[in-house]
Amino acid sequence: MPRSPSSPAFWRSPLRGPWFTSVLGVVLLLGITVLFVTGLVSYAAYNPNLSPVNDQTPDKGLLGFYLFSWPTHPSWLYRLTQGVHVTLGIVLIPVLLAKLWSVVPKLFALPPARSLAHALERLSLLLLVGGGLFEFTTGVLNVQLDYIFPGSFYPLHFYGAWVFFAAFLAHAVLKTPLALRNLRHLRDETPVGEGESVSPNPAEPTVSRRGALGVVGGGSLLLLATTAGRSFDGPLRETAVLAPHGGPEPGGGPGGFQINKTAAYAGISPTETGEEAWRLVVTGRAGRSVRLARPQLLQLALHSSALPIACVEGWSTSDQWWRGVRLRDLAALVGHDDPVDVLVESLQRHGAFRRAALRANQVADPRSLLALFVNGEDLTPDHGYPARVIVPAAPGVLNTKWVARMTFGDL
Repeated sequence: MPRSPSSPAFWRSPLRGPWFTSVLGVVLLLGITVLFVTGLVSYAAYNPNLSPVNDQTPDKGLLGFYLFSWPTHPSWLYRLTQGVHVTLGIVLIPVLLAKLWSVVPKLFALPPARSLAHALERLSLLLLVGGGLFEFTTGVLNVQLDYIFPGSFYPLHFYGAWVFFAAFLAHAVLKTPLALRNLRHLRDETPVGEGESVSPNPAEPTVSRRGALGVVGGGSLLLLATTAGRSFDGPLRETAVLAPHGGPEPGGGPGGFQINKTAAYAGISPTETGEEAWRLVVTGRAGRSVRLARPQLLQLALHSSALPIACVEGWSTSDQWWRGVRLRDLAALVGHDDPVDVLVESLQRHGAFRRAALRANQVADPRSLLALFVNGEDLTPDHGYPARVIVPAAPGVLNTKWVARMTFGDL
């Protein structure tokens, strides 16, 4: 028996073959394309071209060609796009692992390059495998709130996505015609073509290729059932047992809905949020500035909006009933009759998004509020008391909590 992985006879599984690999490849072709597009959409939602405040990858160069001002309609837009992105990424993990397993003999095949075209194919395969594992691993760690990777998640995942998708696209161009030809023979269990993946001395089969696909599909369905619920409320959320924001709601009452960071985690003390200490500083045209205590904010015109919260980790809440002062009314207080961009700063002292910028179209939306109440009662400390921003369709990190300062103007 050959002991070297470079020998085709080393890999004896009878499941490997063009048909099995092609089915998995077509699923990944569709799924990863959706993942890439929704990932770019998520990056645009952070408005990194708004100003250096939000830009987590300032040296992105041409890779930021598609950025635009994120819309506020419909209010559940980011909840949908990011929920699809994260849930689909998790569901595709068994498919990705099965695909890598099906082609692993090709990674060890010798000689490394038989021609220039073969060398380019091997290089694209290396980038594809490495990039895929990197993207899925960092994505899962981020979803699980385990920030153990070196550096910030945003640039790592962003640059990794471009490298991975470029290799994926090159591989798809090379292999899609062959995969489609193989799929025309769905009933043919006899392996043909692509000799590196087919064992010349296969072991006795214990399951058919269709059975193996059933196992892969079953694993994906299990992950779907145990993660997708965190994008919903009620009984469905309780099925998301593998997600940090799954299971029962964190509490009862008007403030009993999901949060990412508590006031204690952010270092927010009751002393600095009390009525005697806290003041909101609003700055606008020509340095015009006002300082508002919470009772003064309550004397302004108050409005209500039913809006969800959706975060980059893929979890979200249904609509909560927020009440507070419209952002465009605060802009008017400091001389901006027409809505403009705003820089929002939190009492939170650490974190990439303790300062966040919003576009003029987000400020202009009548549903965009500096919220003081939620579901009929004062904000809780964990939900941002004494005041927080809530903007339709904006990622959760841009809905700044524990607001201390707002600066209106072109950013």
